[in-house]
Formats: sequence, C-alpha cells, structure tokens
Amino acid sequence: MKLLLLLLSGAKFGKLAMSSGTMLVSVFAYALVYGWRYAAGFVVLLLCHEMGHYIAARKRGLAVGAPTFIPFVGAWIELKDMPHDAETEAYVGMAGPMAGTLAAVACYFIARSEGSSLLLAVSYAGFFLNLFNLIPLPPFDGGRITAAVSRRIWIIGVPVLVALFFYRPSPMLILIAVLAAPQLWRAIKGEADPAYYAVSAATRMEYGALYVGLAAFLAIMTHDVHEMLVGAARVTGHG
Repeated sequence: MKLLLLLLSGAKFGKLAMSSGTMLVSVFAYALVYGWRYAAGFVVLLLCHEMGHYIAARKRGLAVGAPTFIPFVGAWIELKDMPHDAETEAYVGMAGPMAGTLAAVACYFIARSEGSSLLLAVSYAGFFLNLFNLIPLPPFDGGRITAAVSRRIWIIGVPVLVALFFYRPSPMLILIAVLAAPQLWRAIKGEADPAYYAVSAATRMEYGALYVGLAAFLAIMTHDVHEMLVGAARVTGHG
C-alpha cells in the first residue's frame, strides 16, 4: 500500500513537473522575442484561462489533466472524461474565457493605476486572446459554448476564420480549419446525438446571452486598449 501511494504521488508530481516545465519553456521562448516581463505576464494570463477550464471540469466531475503549454501555439488541458452533454461542454468551455477575462481586467486596472504600459500591453494580449477563443467554431471555446445554443452557429465561424487567415496568415489557422471541418459538416447535415444536444430553451438563452455579452465586452476592451497603446506609442515617439 505504501509503495502504491508513493507511485501515485510520484505520478502526480510528474504531471505537475511536466505542466510547470512546459510553462517555463513558454516563458523562456516568449522572452526571447518580447522580453521576460511581458512573457511572464502573458503566460500567467494563459494559465488563468486554462485553470478556468480545469476548475469547471472538476466541478462537473470530469477527470482532467494539468495545463500543458506550447510556445507560440497556446495551452490546453486534457479532458480524460468526455462531457456528458452539450451543456456540460459549454460550461467548461465558457469557464476559460471568463477566468481569462477576469485576469485581463485585473491586469488592466493595475496598469492604469500604476501607469504601466507593459501591463497595459499584457492586458491587451489577454483581451485579444480570449476574444480569439470565442470564434464560434470547434475546437475554439466559442464552438463549445455555441454548441449548447445551436451548432448551426458554427457556420458563422467560417468567414471569421477565413478573414483572420487573410489578415494574419498562420499555419495554425489551417490546422484549426482541418480539425473543424468534420464537425462543421456533420452540423450542416444535421447529424447529432439528440440526447447529447438536448438543452432546454432557458439554458440556450442563458449561454447565448453570456456568449454575446462576453464577446461584446472583449471586442470593446481589445479595441480601446489597442488605441491606448497606439496613443502611448505616439507620445513616446514624439518625446
């Protein structure tokens, strides 16, 4: 029994070490490009986002792994148990952007209080990151949330993804499109498990309102903080 407990504690330590290790590697990689202060702040915001998913999954009784980070790709948690229904999937999906947004808001207010352009830039990254994740297309969080409202909303995500690719071409967007295509096709054809997507009208309205409200807030904050950063850069340039 003692040996079993030791092995289990060792496994848990190994998972924690792996998560912490990938987090430190991400900080190091981002620091090479943006400096360590910005890198640390950005990775902390990523952690807050993923911990939102982690805590929500645990609250719903789902087995979940610690966050894993990959530099310039992002981070994710491994759901070892699949959600029982679309509402559970939406609940876990919504928790990440909510936690990430709260962290970005906290960073924003500290930045304004301290007059820190660095923290303001970190908060902008947080707002943009969480807005990006709300694209209504799987495997984005937005695709998981809107699945509880209507999977046909995913069709709206297609032109958004295409526009993003032409605005900022990235292999990651191509990979996301490949991953999303089979699920999108099934949604268009109306193929679905009726029991899995059996969500009450009140729940659909609740998640729909939360999604639209959060997306609108993040869009406003992303725009406004970007304008603040541009204004600050002009003042510094003139100085």
